[in-house]
Amino acid sequence: MVDTRPSTPPPASNPGELPRGPLTPEQLRKIEINRMKAKALREQREAEAAKKQTAASSSTSIRTAQPTNGVKRSFASMTASDTPATLRDGRNNAELSNRPLDAIKPARNFTKYVEYDFSKMTDTKGGFLTEADDPNNTALHVRDGKMEQKPAHMTQKEWERQQLLTALRRDRAGPFEPGLSVLDDKSAQKKCRECGRLEIDWKWEEVFGCCVCNACKEVYPERYSLLTKTEAKEDYLLTDPELRDEELLPHMERPNPHKATWNNMMLFLRYQVEEFAFSPKKWGSPEALDAEFERREAEKKRRREAKFKTKLEDLKKRTRVEAYRRSRQGNSGGQFGDDLGSGRKHVHQWGRPIENPETGMEIKKCVDCGMEIEELEI
Repeated sequence: MVDTRPSTPPPASNPGELPRGPLTPEQLRKIEINRMKAKALREQREAEAAKKQTAASSSTSIRTAQPTNGVKRSFASMTASDTPATLRDGRNNAELSNRPLDAIKPARNFTKYVEYDFSKMTDTKGGFLTEADDPNNTALHVRDGKMEQKPAHMTQKEWERQQLLTALRRDRAGPFEPGLSVLDDKSAQKKCRECGRLEIDWKWEEVFGCCVCNACKEVYPERYSLLTKTEAKEDYLLTDPELRDEELLPHMERPNPHKATWNNMMLFLRYQVEEFAFSPKKWGSPEALDAEFERREAEKKRRREAKFKTKLEDLKKRTRVEAYRRSRQGNSGGQFGDDLGSGRKHVHQWGRPIENPETGMEIKKCVDCGMEIEELEI
């Protein structure tokens, strides 16, 4: 194919210089591409200038010129056109425009992709959000129930004073301790059930319903000492549902002294536990409780002995099988107890003697080969 395009004549070469060689096909292709790009940019500038001139001259309606093929429309041409009725825009809604921004909540399916205005957020220097920054996030308002947070409008001293008053009010101590009912009717007065004093422990009266003074608690520890949940289960054979029933057995919770992360201790009053355990609802009497305790201990002992006998029978079977296997090997195998690997005599390492419950004899077992012998007393 012959190129019919006009070509630029080569420049006159200076004397002493060699003439330039013809352009390569690659160079011709790049020149053509650059020429087409420059032509497209010029057409785009001309189209934008025509659009601006038309928009300035027309005040009632905006007529945009038909864009040239291959030219991207500008943003002004798209936004200046009449918006169709089917296009919904929340900015044009009067109710949404008057609503505060804090009341707008994201859709349910997009709660994990909420955008925040970082210019209005508090810089905590820790990389986390506060409740004031995201009031609609329910995860930030969760309380563990163990420790309350200090309000923002209170100082540290005011917060400590409020915490102290709350603790005294909860324990009914200090200025919140109930007054002595001296002026009340005799039937309405609360007295110690042991000595008849009016100075009772109000905490115990509220939790356990027991009117007793601090002095009597120390004098009669067999009645008013506190039992843990484990002690109540092991000593009085009570079950978990019975111990968790507040109406049946009231209890007091205290932090676990062994480890802070463990559950709180459940403390029960000894005489209340004994009254329920010895009542007809449970065991009926202390003798019946002792009989049940002995029956359970005997059952535990029986299960241990049965387990020991099963293991002993299994050991005997394995010993017989090993002896039979060695005897089948003949003279090459040696006698029972010989070390067949190295050819030297095996020396038994006897363990501690164990009494056989069936025969009453003491049995010793080699820790290496498993051989058992009965030890005779002379």
